[in-house]
Amino acid sequence: MKKAIILLTLILAILSCKAQDEPKVFSEKALSDIFVDQQGNAIAFSKILETHKGKQIVIDIWASWCKDCIQSMPEVKKLQANNPETLFLFLSLDKSEETWKKGIEKHKVKGDHYFMKSGWKGDFATFLDLDWIPRYLIVDKKGNIKLFRAVKANDNKIKLALK
Repeated sequence: MKKAIILLTLILAILSCKAQDEPKVFSEKALSDIFVDQQGNAIAFSKILETHKGKQIVIDIWASWCKDCIQSMPEVKKLQANNPETLFLFLSLDKSEETWKKGIEKHKVKGDHYFMKSGWKGDFATFLDLDWIPRYLIVDKKGNIKLFRAVKANDNKIKLALK
């Protein structure tokens, strides 16, 4: 029993250190990464954030081919309904701009949409240490990262961060 308590304490300590190490602001490289808007215009991530300055933002990194992403959409829509003052920013890792746009329409995804031109290996994804989608982040009204990592739309960390 004593070994189990020690092990549990060690695991909790490691996890709490990990959470404390999570960035609170985006790196310069991540902010400089280029995305594409629905009209085909290239735009730096910093400009996307600047457009929504002063708003709380939920960032949803997804793709229309991603089963988990699509299964999470009803929960994302609930979050939107329960947080109408929050902006939902969808960043797509679809294989092409065409499939991305079709996915938005097919799944009736409401919010601001951008295509991650640099994909999984770009500066933005590297900053996030992106290894799974969907991936959710929350940016507060001051532009700070309030929640760095969640992979389920019904994660309590998201609900707490939105309060």
